[in-house]
Amino acid sequence: MTRFDSVLRLGDDALVAAQRMAHWCACAPQLEEDVALANIALDLLGQARALLTYAGGIEGAGRDEDRLAYQRDEREFTNALLVELPDADFAVAVVKLLFFATYQNLLYQRLATGADTTLAGIAGKAVKETKYHVEHATRWTLRLGDGTVESRRRAQAAVDGLWPFTHELFEPDPLAPVDPAGLREPWAALVRPVLTRATLVVPDDDWRPTGGRVGLHTEGFGYLLGEMQSVHRAHPGARW
Repeated sequence: MTRFDSVLRLGDDALVAAQRMAHWCACAPQLEEDVALANIALDLLGQARALLTYAGGIEGAGRDEDRLAYQRDEREFTNALLVELPDADFAVAVVKLLFFATYQNLLYQRLATGADTTLAGIAGKAVKETKYHVEHATRWTLRLGDGTVESRRRAQAAVDGLWPFTHELFEPDPLAPVDPAGLREPWAALVRPVLTRATLVVPDDDWRPTGGRVGLHTEGFGYLLGEMQSVHRAHPGARW
């Protein structure tokens, strides 16, 4: 895998996660949460912009952040399947954020001290953002898991449905700036205690879906991409 591929993966993860999170704007259970989730989506979008801009510079083919975001087809995106999964309810959004933000925070901590100074600069800012994302998701996971019978049922269903997709985040890649395989144990050491405190049970690891890193995505991703790219594709080259 080239340096371009490595940075592109990071950018795709952040971009798709931002698009999913933005769906909660004006749809969250509380007005304050509307604002919180919108801000998290903006953090992720900022990370995506910086990473895609850097990836385009590495590639040297004249593709900027907009071309990489809006002019690639589904099979060209290399984001993990976890971030593209539809949010069936608020519990899914919360648990997904807990899983993904914890992974991002660990990864950015490592990248912030790496030899690539540009990537280290992007990661250094993102560490602070993802730390807040983890804290926010943790509070809500505890609130839902240790709340009412219905909130716990939904939170457990979210854990059951999302946990298998976390394995793809940690598939070995010795050529990446940070090998994701080395993050699995520290990630589990942070996530499992939160789930335990929330009275939630980790499911068995008997199913490990994969494919996102090589452009094989879930059915819902095509709809997400169509929505995200609709204006740009309808008005190519437009400037505001």
